[in-house]
Amino acid sequence: MAMIRFSFPSPAKLPVKSQPSVSNRINIADRLILRHLNAGDLRGAVSALDLMARDGIRPIDSVTFSSLLKSCIRARDFRLGKLVHARLVEFEIEPDSVLYNSLISLYSKSGDSAKAEDVFETMGRFGKRDVVSWSAMMACFGNNGRELDAIRLFVEFLELGLVPNDYCYTAVIRACSNSEYVGVGRVILGFLMKTGHFESDVCVGCSLIDMFVKGDNNLESAYKVFDKMSELNVVTWTLMITRCMQMGFPREAIRFFLDMVLSGFESDKFTLSSVFSACAELENLSLGKQLHSWAIRSGLADDVECSLVDMYAKCSVDSSVDDCRKVFDRMQHHSVMSWTALITGYMQNCNLAAEAINLFCEMITQGHVEPNHFTFSSAIKACGNILDPRVGKQVLGHAFKRGLASNSSVANSVISMFVKSDRMEDARRAFESLSEKNLVSYNTFLDGTCRNLDFEQAFELLNEITERELGVSAFTFASLLTGVASVGSIRKGEQIHSQVLKLGLACNQPVCNALISMYSKCGSIDTASQVFKLMEDRNVISWTSMITGFAKHGSAQRVLETFNQMTEAGVKPNEVTYVAILSACSHVGLVSEGWRHFKSMYQDHNIKPKMEHYTCMVDLLCRAGLLTDAFDFINTIPFQADVLVWRTFLGACKVHSNTELGKMAARKILELDPNEPAAYIQLSNIYASAGKWEESTEMRKKMKERNLVKEGGCSWIEVGDKVHKFYVGDTSHPNAHQIYDELDRLITEIKRCGYVPDTDLVLHKLEEDDDDAKKERLLSQHSEKIAVAFGLISTAKSRPVRVFKNLRVCGDCHNAMKYISTVSGREIVLRDLNRFHHFKDGKCSCNDYW
Repeated sequence: MAMIRFSFPSPAKLPVKSQPSVSNRINIADRLILRHLNAGDLRGAVSALDLMARDGIRPIDSVTFSSLLKSCIRARDFRLGKLVHARLVEFEIEPDSVLYNSLISLYSKSGDSAKAEDVFETMGRFGKRDVVSWSAMMACFGNNGRELDAIRLFVEFLELGLVPNDYCYTAVIRACSNSEYVGVGRVILGFLMKTGHFESDVCVGCSLIDMFVKGDNNLESAYKVFDKMSELNVVTWTLMITRCMQMGFPREAIRFFLDMVLSGFESDKFTLSSVFSACAELENLSLGKQLHSWAIRSGLADDVECSLVDMYAKCSVDSSVDDCRKVFDRMQHHSVMSWTALITGYMQNCNLAAEAINLFCEMITQGHVEPNHFTFSSAIKACGNILDPRVGKQVLGHAFKRGLASNSSVANSVISMFVKSDRMEDARRAFESLSEKNLVSYNTFLDGTCRNLDFEQAFELLNEITERELGVSAFTFASLLTGVASVGSIRKGEQIHSQVLKLGLACNQPVCNALISMYSKCGSIDTASQVFKLMEDRNVISWTSMITGFAKHGSAQRVLETFNQMTEAGVKPNEVTYVAILSACSHVGLVSEGWRHFKSMYQDHNIKPKMEHYTCMVDLLCRAGLLTDAFDFINTIPFQADVLVWRTFLGACKVHSNTELGKMAARKILELDPNEPAAYIQLSNIYASAGKWEESTEMRKKMKERNLVKEGGCSWIEVGDKVHKFYVGDTSHPNAHQIYDELDRLITEIKRCGYVPDTDLVLHKLEEDDDDAKKERLLSQHSEKIAVAFGLISTAKSRPVRVFKNLRVCGDCHNAMKYISTVSGREIVLRDLNRFHHFKDGKCSCNDYW
């Protein structure tokens, strides 16, 4: 804006008679400045002040300066405010209390608490302090990271015998809104109750609500304050709704909103934004749509468009973001927030991550709106979701151009992208290049090390986090526990559990949930159950983790009992809960019970069955030998059955030797995915089982032509601090000689007890000579048998032998394990692709139904 210059007539050019007095000229100057301020022309007003200084004219009193300072503060133009202060000193005008208080406010809001303190001390020397001065100084200290100074000033204020007002209380309570000083805040609350100020002002109540939420994570105390407030307004209600969301209680946020509406208060754009966030968190599309309609009728829809885009993106039905896109396309003006919300919505749906990158490119190309660090973060995460770090690097290049690449959220997204793309060296370089690593940086890289089973590095990172006092989060332990669970490393899991106890996180809900999952997946279901029982606060994830654990261990009765306890406790099951229940019914053949729960999903809990639920039902019917019923059921699925459904059906066709249905299932799989090796392998095995060797060979030949490779079977076992992996006929282990000696001894011994190798399971055509002997030798060298033999010679007799396999255990190995558990007197825990088998005293926990 061009500077407006004002000239005042020179006294020499005017006739003596018409020359205005000095006081009149000053009044004219004052009025001129005020006229600019009233017109909203702050710069013009300051320019007029500069010209007055040049011409030796000064304002008549401090009112003009006070008005100038207040306008600078409102406009947040602190540079001009400091210039006004300089003119005030130059004109040698003695400030009054109002002007001094304006100066404290100016320096407080500009972040210069030291300068504000100088002004306050000057006021003290000249006896100009009033209650407003003390309140303003307390607020300055509290807002600029000097909370203890704010509290000390409040104490000094009281010692002088001064009486605090509402603003004074509000300022000191806000200084106590942190974990360090919340105890002092409680003392002040007691003082408030005695003096009667507690119910006198809305701002005092709001500051107390904030103190309990921010300082103590105590929503219950915040609610008690809210409930006792004599006056409520839309700001108070919105504050409670917002704080509920920030503390992770979206249902409570919605409940407060409904109470607010029923109490006759009109919501504003801030209220609706928070409630839309609650709907997004709960994926409650129905309520979100009702609120959208209400926002339109109230004329607030334009003010909450970004929240609407975010809500529709997170509440997308069947992975559709059509509603989200419609809201975005109807917006007249797109802001960086609306673009970011849309890109994030597409990014969070992995199937649409490529479209998220296209949207980012469109945003860049249009050039109307500049992306911010949140936009770049979402775009880079989308590159990670499609496992394309090449495109991610191009996006990062744009961030470098805009000076945003060093932002922590962008840098952390880069690490995450490389981790997801299995580019750990690039992830390491990105992590080490960070000048300031925060907890998210550590957690992201630590998650990558756990995925790559580099536990030594993972534990080093954990030690760094604790040494730097970054505050280990639930995500840190969830990553570690997920990693050790993937390989069944219960020893490392126990080490992590001990760290959890040392850090006082034994009652942390997410950590306990991860512990339940880890112990379940490592084969120690009783320890998982113990962790679950000791939990004081269980959510749907806690219950579902325990139910899933029981299901994987074949304890259908405990699954159903726990599910009943869950519903009695008022916890609503989710989709994952029902996957576990249906899986448990499948593993023990409870067909009627499975049907009942499948139907109750929608009838009782309004959960629409998804593909995984239909897959569980197909598995349930197939395991019971009801192949025709399973086939008919597949044809009733309201959407196209995927590869997993047909693979489940094809596997059952092999078990039950149904060649015709098997051929049909294989065709369906190849229609959906011509490069799915399972179809060729299973069909080849079906033909081999039926003695149709030519057809079996033809299937294997087609696999070779397409360069398809069957996943190799392998088993592993943890001994000491090392995981030992074995393949079929593996002789690479340093102790191979002792392992095979033990294995030969075991086979000989279990044969004496009645074990007969099931050579029909060797689906390879061998030479007629010594055919059975070769088949027996092949069976004896299966990876799970080798791993068990190694476990028996390498672990203490008091501990179970825990073996893990990446594929389904074969029938012969399953039978052999029962005999081995008898002759060795050891419990053997075997986790295969589908479930756990606990072998003890010649019996398996699955009762031979798996």
